[in-house]
Amino acid sequence: MSAVLEFADVTVRRGTATLLEAVTWTVEEDERWVILGPNGAGKTTLIQVAAAQTHPSSGLVAVLGEMLGAVDVFELRPRIGLTSAALAERIPRDELVRDVVVSASYGVVGRWREEYDSLDHARAAELLVEVGVAHLADRTFGTLSEGERKRVQVARALMTDPELLLLDEPAAGLDLGGREDLVSTLSVLAMDADSPATVLVSHHVEEIPPGFSHAMLMRGGRVVAQGRVHDVIGERNLSLTFGMPLVVTHSEDRWTARRRTGRRADAR
Repeated sequence: MSAVLEFADVTVRRGTATLLEAVTWTVEEDERWVILGPNGAGKTTLIQVAAAQTHPSSGLVAVLGEMLGAVDVFELRPRIGLTSAALAERIPRDELVRDVVVSASYGVVGRWREEYDSLDHARAAELLVEVGVAHLADRTFGTLSEGERKRVQVARALMTDPELLLLDEPAAGLDLGGREDLVSTLSVLAMDADSPATVLVSHHVEEIPPGFSHAMLMRGGRVVAQGRVHDVIGERNLSLTFGMPLVVTHSEDRWTARRRTGRRADAR
């Protein structure tokens, strides 16, 4: 297997703030990673660098074998599927769902004068089936529930058959049913050997889809732990990451976490 992402001692600074500090990380093409941490941990900055949207202040980053700073990012970005809150805000609310997906072929948000052939439309239709929202193809994006919008964004991210899929907090704002539907969809994708290498950002262990192989925990821009998911997701590591004693359980291939209560509240 070859690496699709390689970070070597990567630091990102904005003014006097350090958003990422000395991050070294490698993602292989058959891996599915979840990135967990509290607000301000540096997770979104990490995704922005991985998506070739932001350059590091120091250190080296290779994305799909291309070194940031020595590659035309406008040629690199179409090889990356991305969902994020910032991208979702740019999607016109009166855009038809099928057009939200197919327009990813040109890397644009909102159809204008670009032309698509029958293969493009067929690909978009197949992806809407794959994520379970084919019945919404002729609805406008603004009429969808938050959960439906998240699924449409995943379909859009897959439209160009990307080599790397980056999902920045895809379950944010969803109710319990919406979250479970999305986790199920992402689990199916994760278990498909033909799916691209995937990185999912979340605040919650409950949002880790079955089939995800690796995890990285972050706090204050630094890596707390990284590796195989079952080696990383544990009470000690999560307690250090979130700054409180936690009880972590694993059942039926899903994780849960809650604050440890009682007189003895130290992490094991």
